[in-house]
Amino acid sequence: MDKIKISVPPLSALQARKSEKWRAFPADILPMPFAVMDYELAEPVQAALMSLVQNSDAGYLGNVPELGEALSFFANDRWGWQIDPSTIKIAADVGVGVIEICRLILQPGDKILINTPVYYNFYNWIKELHCEVVDAPLAEKELRYCLDFSAIEAAYASGVKVHILCNPHNPVGALFTKSELAELADLAKQYGVRIMSDEIHAPLVYKENTFTPFLSASETAREVGFAFLSATKAFNIAGLKCAQIVAQSEENMAILGRLPLAVHSRASLFGAIASAAAYRDGIPWLDAVIDELDGSRKFLKELISTSGVAIGYRMPEASYFGWLDLRKLEFQGDVASRFITEGKIAIAPGNFYGPSGNGFIRMNFATSKEIIQDAVQRILSVVQ
Repeated sequence: MDKIKISVPPLSALQARKSEKWRAFPADILPMPFAVMDYELAEPVQAALMSLVQNSDAGYLGNVPELGEALSFFANDRWGWQIDPSTIKIAADVGVGVIEICRLILQPGDKILINTPVYYNFYNWIKELHCEVVDAPLAEKELRYCLDFSAIEAAYASGVKVHILCNPHNPVGALFTKSELAELADLAKQYGVRIMSDEIHAPLVYKENTFTPFLSASETAREVGFAFLSATKAFNIAGLKCAQIVAQSEENMAILGRLPLAVHSRASLFGAIASAAAYRDGIPWLDAVIDELDGSRKFLKELISTSGVAIGYRMPEASYFGWLDLRKLEFQGDVASRFITEGKIAIAPGNFYGPSGNGFIRMNFATSKEIIQDAVQRILSVVQ
């Protein structure tokens, strides 16, 4: 079979797109903070969507067994994780899934743990639930991040009810080992905590690394955990609005059964059918994307290391974010605004991800090398 070529349209064509990334800023601003890729969609995904359009099949989302079957196939093929397709539930996105499960097990005012620096919408989800944020920041040494079990146990002991885990971790690109996840599950069981594992970036793991689904870490993990997955990041279909929720204990599957019917129907038919096609037929494309991203993360490393500027960067173990450390530069002021006004580039400032993100910026490198080089030059123009 011919090798799949991953291509990025020229910047002028990207700017004609109508999604948020290309409408959030004026045309002279290079938009690098958004968690979407610039690559053209996988052919199986395009074909699935075109079939719906050609058949004028744009109704409400109903029964879609092919999605559960496709995710079950993908999880077993990719991670050796076996899921019963009939138990998989659908939500519009991972955030909706986490919020709706939490509504079934929490009361307003309950404590929810996060590990910063972490995806900033975790704060928004907790606010929507009227719950209290508790932070056990990741431990960091020379840009290697890991779970701080002492801080986590102290948080659990303080009365935390739910721990929202980012696995793989956004923005730092870290993975957690099977033994770490099993240890976390044991702590959660000891303190009566439920773990919501956001695994949206799980398909985008580089080949030298291993992703462990939380629910596959141990029997205890299955007792205390829920997993939230989606094809939207790996296959670049975030706007199609479809995520999947998995539970693998009797008690947690009973909680899934209490979800309001509207949680399913508010998701998208287009998203469900495209996701099924991605999981079932998109693996060769995904492998090609990971190869492309591997080259891009190394290219970003080269640009930074040869710049002569004291920017720290450790290549991520998963996904497509450059988590750039500007702490040695003592960069001051409104970081986001300075990059826009002085460098004509939009980045995500590290403080968005919690206090432990101060001094960092996040940029997306899932684009062409030309755009990556342009982005780095714009960043350097501001910090030098």
